[in-house]
Amino acid sequence: MGIREVASVLKDVPVLLALKKGMQPRPLDEKDCLGAVVERTAENFGTLSAVVCEGETVTWGELNAHANRYAHFLKGAGLRAGDTVSIMMENRIEFLALLIATNKLGITAGLINTNLRGRPLIHCVNVTESKKCVFGGEVQDAIEEARGELNLEQGSDYFVVPDGTSNGSPDWAINMAAGSANLAVENPDDTGEMTLGQTAMYIFTSGTTGLPKAAVMSNRRYLMTAGLSATAGLRCTSADRIYICLPLYHGTALMVGAGAAFMSGASMFLRRRFSSSGFLPDAREHGCTSFIYVGELCRYLNNSEPKPDDHDNPLHTMMGNGLRPDIWVDFKRRYGIRRVTEFYGASEGNVAFANLMNKDCTIGMTSSKIALVRYDVDSDEIVRGDDGRCIEVAQGEPGLLLGHINPTARFEGYTDPEATESKILRGVLEEGDAWFNTGDLIREVDVGFSLGYAHYQFVDRTGDTFRWKSENVSTNEVGEIINGFEGIEFCNVYGVEVPGADGRAGMAAVRLAEGHDLDLAGLASYVERELPPYARPVFVRVQSEIEVTGTFKMVKGDLKQEGFDISSFDDPVYVMKPGSASYEALDANYLATIRDGAAGF
Repeated sequence: MGIREVASVLKDVPVLLALKKGMQPRPLDEKDCLGAVVERTAENFGTLSAVVCEGETVTWGELNAHANRYAHFLKGAGLRAGDTVSIMMENRIEFLALLIATNKLGITAGLINTNLRGRPLIHCVNVTESKKCVFGGEVQDAIEEARGELNLEQGSDYFVVPDGTSNGSPDWAINMAAGSANLAVENPDDTGEMTLGQTAMYIFTSGTTGLPKAAVMSNRRYLMTAGLSATAGLRCTSADRIYICLPLYHGTALMVGAGAAFMSGASMFLRRRFSSSGFLPDAREHGCTSFIYVGELCRYLNNSEPKPDDHDNPLHTMMGNGLRPDIWVDFKRRYGIRRVTEFYGASEGNVAFANLMNKDCTIGMTSSKIALVRYDVDSDEIVRGDDGRCIEVAQGEPGLLLGHINPTARFEGYTDPEATESKILRGVLEEGDAWFNTGDLIREVDVGFSLGYAHYQFVDRTGDTFRWKSENVSTNEVGEIINGFEGIEFCNVYGVEVPGADGRAGMAAVRLAEGHDLDLAGLASYVERELPPYARPVFVRVQSEIEVTGTFKMVKGDLKQEGFDISSFDDPVYVMKPGSASYEALDANYLATIRDGAAGF
């Protein structure tokens, strides 16, 4: 081990000590919240830039004043602490102001994916018992289509924030921008009464069947995550600017990106959506020093045409999740990145990891009490001993990650108690214990000198879910949908690795009912109608029989290993190519294209 490596690690000691102190859970009845944090930041850095978005720049003082006008508007509309308001808006300055405004009043913000339409959108608004719905003009069509089935009154419960220069609004919604324009800019008195234990927001999980679950996010957990990002992840100050192009309705952008800015006074460069060609020009023009990523974003950038000056940019730090080992080092070198803070965690979970010591190809360390237990991948089940307890794996062996549930590591769960309980395992290591089941396999890895902190690496999702297009997909839920298509008697859904792509693509092995042929055109139309894009099977394999265990559980192990390799079995396989909306037979030529990583998935 070189002196340079030791010196680099020792530099982290003050940060780690400060973080350890700062990450001690504060009492839930302590008065503090996101809105109060922004008020303090505006007081300390009021004249400094807070957000740059689409040619507009606002300071921290202006952002706080904007939020205050919204807060007074919402209060005037009869909303009070404990109420829920649905918010559906693309990445805009108004989104941030609205989020801060609701939090100042103790109102829970239900953050809705702007891609949702129809049934899943209706579900998200109704399941949270929202009193109002605030939406951007850019998604007005989606709300208008759904409003007939929402538990809201037209003309009083819908607030629109027009997009761009248009100041109009539909006759069934109140123009919030116009209605708040002349209201007071002073901080509302309510903010000082809000506590860490109050629910700040609902962040929705990926809804495979179109029915996402609302994960509960308290003020305490939001501020702890934001503080970790600011202090030890991005290590940002008011002199930094964070590039955010991931959607703010998702935890990564909202907690790690915007959260770090709220806590530190760093400014944000905000884009509505990611652009591979615009990434470096934006970063250079606006002096962005760090950015928030998911693995797929990095792979897009890494697959773009390289230029000799890619490294010549102000970026030096990145924080996110899903950066895979096969591109990690190349990506850092190409774009001149010095620090990668890969993290692991779920919006609803009680366990988190972060690569705070800048070790390559690792999710880093954790302060949570965890257990890695044996998991039979082929049988898709936890291995238990004769005493009924789980069996912890040996060091370096992949195991199912469980997070211990206790007063300082609560599992806040979902609004649905049944969904919450389904993620809890009891009697894991001893009578009466309770653990959050992450559904992920990880392992401890040797990273050299690390001050005694164990480091870990993500291995894979377990059999009932897989990750594709940065979203989690439930095999059981997709299977239920596909079983509803005429002519399919039974199906087995699983994820398969695709060269050059992150995560696993969905594949369905189906058995046809007697006397039926597979209607490829009909199946394509069916999955397009019933499933979001990331959950639609990319490959379909037609089998004469579906293998099951003695307890009638579908066997996935061999199917995963065989994948779509048509040279290893005789069953026909059909593929939905990138950009296509139809299935076609997979042949040897296209199989070779996929294996070469040139298919564009």
